[in-house]
Amino acid sequence: MATEQTEAEKQAVGRLWNEYKTTGAREARDKLILHYSPMVKYVAGRVAVGLPQQIEQADLVSYGIFGLIDAINKFDPSRNIKFETYAIARVKGAIIDELRTIDWVPRSIRAKAKAVEKAYAKLEGTLLRTPTDAEVAAEMEISEKDLHQIFNQISFVGIFALDDVLSGESQNQGITLGDTLADKQTGPLGAFELEETKQTLAGAINRLGDREKVVLTLYYYEGLTLAEIGEILSVTESRVCQIHTKAILQLRVRLNDSERELA
Repeated sequence: MATEQTEAEKQAVGRLWNEYKTTGAREARDKLILHYSPMVKYVAGRVAVGLPQQIEQADLVSYGIFGLIDAINKFDPSRNIKFETYAIARVKGAIIDELRTIDWVPRSIRAKAKAVEKAYAKLEGTLLRTPTDAEVAAEMEISEKDLHQIFNQISFVGIFALDDVLSGESQNQGITLGDTLADKQTGPLGAFELEETKQTLAGAINRLGDREKVVLTLYYYEGLTLAEIGEILSVTESRVCQIHTKAILQLRVRLNDSERELA
């Protein structure tokens, strides 16, 4: 995502942080925005994968800048956490929030995603295991080929879904991957809630198939593109999209089930 900084560059950035947090100088903040702007472009590029062509990456970058500014304003340099780790979830969240407001996903695609999710939930409750593609297709009364086509159609909906809400109706509820990466601890209670979130999400991920776990790990934690993951797994980028989409749907089902059990 970014080249390694020299010690002199790290010190220069540190001085900017100190100046901004001490004096609130607009010039220092603007320099920090400029310094971290390549990170926004990187995040926007990853979110853009699979989105319709009418969604311009430049627009995604502009949405992300608002998230970057918010992160800079709220970041506490005294905490033992890298700013990039803190900021990425907020930059991506700002982009996703704006995409929601323009409602770019066709209703037909949303309906298909809901139908597949419903089939997974019903079969997991009946079989007490992850259903196969053939079983999901049979439940939906379609062919496996048609199911894979649906995965392709809804892949651009799910491509950033692990950073969207996995359970709950809004970003103020439920669990997101960003919650497990961002520093949201506010004392002992915050630490407990963060740890509980990590355990819930980790448990849901551990129940996925091996390929699904590999794809999520390489995409979200290692920062690889779908094409790069395809090369590692010796499959097409389209197939990686399908695997990713299946994993997201399964996680949503399991986390929603977990939330209902705690209610």
